[in-house]
Amino acid sequence: MTATATTPAATSATPETPDVPDACERDLLLRVLGAFLREDVVGLRTRGVRVERTDGPWLRLAASVGEDALLLPLAGDGFQSASTARLPLLVRESDGRELTTSAEIIDAVAACADPADRGGFEAFAEECRQTLATMRLHVRTRGEVGGLLTARYGADPAAWTGLAGGLAHDTLAARIDHPVYPTARGRTGLDEDQLRAHAPEFHPSFALRWIVVPRQAVTAPGNDPRLPLHWPTPAMLGLPDLLPTHIALPVHPLTVGAPLREALRATGLEDTAVLAEPAYLEVVPTLSMRTVALAAEPTVHLKLPLATSTLGLRNRRTIKPGTLVDGAAGQRLLETVIAHEPRFRDTVLVADETAYAHAGHELLAFLVRRYAAGLEDSVVVPMAALLSEAPDGRPLIDHLADRYYRGDPVALLDAALTLLFDWQTTLFGYGIALESHQQNVSLVLDDGPDGRPRLRLLLKDNDGPRINTARMRDALAGDAPDPSTFDDARIFGDEDRPVIDLFATITVHLCAGAFAFGLARHGRAPLDVLLRLVRDRLAEAVERLGTDPGQPGAILRAHVLDAPELPVKAMVSAGTLLTKERSGAVDINKHYTTGPNYLRTTGVSR
Repeated sequence: MTATATTPAATSATPETPDVPDACERDLLLRVLGAFLREDVVGLRTRGVRVERTDGPWLRLAASVGEDALLLPLAGDGFQSASTARLPLLVRESDGRELTTSAEIIDAVAACADPADRGGFEAFAEECRQTLATMRLHVRTRGEVGGLLTARYGADPAAWTGLAGGLAHDTLAARIDHPVYPTARGRTGLDEDQLRAHAPEFHPSFALRWIVVPRQAVTAPGNDPRLPLHWPTPAMLGLPDLLPTHIALPVHPLTVGAPLREALRATGLEDTAVLAEPAYLEVVPTLSMRTVALAAEPTVHLKLPLATSTLGLRNRRTIKPGTLVDGAAGQRLLETVIAHEPRFRDTVLVADETAYAHAGHELLAFLVRRYAAGLEDSVVVPMAALLSEAPDGRPLIDHLADRYYRGDPVALLDAALTLLFDWQTTLFGYGIALESHQQNVSLVLDDGPDGRPRLRLLLKDNDGPRINTARMRDALAGDAPDPSTFDDARIFGDEDRPVIDLFATITVHLCAGAFAFGLARHGRAPLDVLLRLVRDRLAEAVERLGTDPGQPGAILRAHVLDAPELPVKAMVSAGTLLTKERSGAVDINKHYTTGPNYLRTTGVSR
């Protein structure tokens, strides 16, 4: 997103910001400083000099001539970075002043940046302000939302079943931090009332708005968007005269207004499209917020463009029409692999994302996502929710473990990693890596046909893979799709490096390593035990691919299991701080630095 940051008055989620940093601000500052260090912002990692003081190690960053040097207190990390911030502050060396607010710290770091990048730091300061307000709002409303979920779904979140219960798990997931991006809870330009009415962390329901556009302006696969049963006609929206010529496209209420008017002007539809006055069709937001579930039919979700950003100012929540094409093509590719690997037919479920339509603009588009029937008695929980706080204060994973794994959350993680790594390494053998992060992979837990606990994976949003074309064609032969069936040319390449980078940063870091470090923080097992588990399960899956030179298993072993460093997403730099021209990012979601390999540990199985 290239627009300037929203002014504070437009986005304040709290009436006052305390002068003294509270627990929310301290947590945010630790995450921000850790991200700056991990991504080597202004050369913190490469230009900084480690110095020892009586209270421990510090990093000294010598600033430009005429500027103060900055001191950052260090602590060991290990998850994607060797070190992180030990205290939520920077110290100005000249006078010893402690900088303890996000505004002060970002101003001080920005002073060390190239003048061309100062605007990005200003935008990030606004992200921090918005995120801090949202974090405080989450603290104030924890009991309120917990009570709502308990009243609606019951006291035990392990009994919140089906796709409807999954929406409640989404609510819990929306209230915790992203494993990497420090300001993930912030949403550009939204105030408290808008969050309460539309954000997943409040579990609201609301009715959609609709824009009625000429049929000839709409593009859909086979000219048929395969609309759900509850879809309104123009007549149902009070526009009976347009019934023969127009079709209704859903619009998220937060997109109505200037963003929608501009989209209509850009497509030449401002004189022929009509925004219907009545709101229609009750929906509930999912974790992604722009995707909503039909309240009357939770197995059907609608992905709708939002004129806001998350995970970086440039990471807009709109829907580029090409991503709809790629998502459907990605789904078909996964189904082709499953047909070649029948052991996954009953363990890996793929949502149907082949129904969609658009009117040639990223704000005039929608996707209809349909889930398989028969999940009513299953717990469907996004991996992003596993470490979230249940209404009783315990991590959600504890409740799930009590129900399915005799109270052992490590056993649950073990089962999830065993299947996840088997699936993802199998895909790597076909030359494929998915952007299947914690939000896009759900665990499906239930009692299997034999009466024993069963765990399956449910996948969605398959529009951003990376594929080694030659390896895919070798593995699938005549079943391999032509790259022309995808829209984004960046998806395909002739080498493994982009596939390895995506595998490491998504499957390893976000869906495995993050849970090892997270469960250790919660005291569920020692970190070395949990990291050994991750490595052992990945090593077992890699072995199945063959470890002779040139085989996929050997490549993963060399570049993931045994590599001295692993790729790490530079999300803050590419998403907000730097323009694409300054960062060199071809794709802001796939722009990398490097960090230590926490799996390369002596004494573990090899």
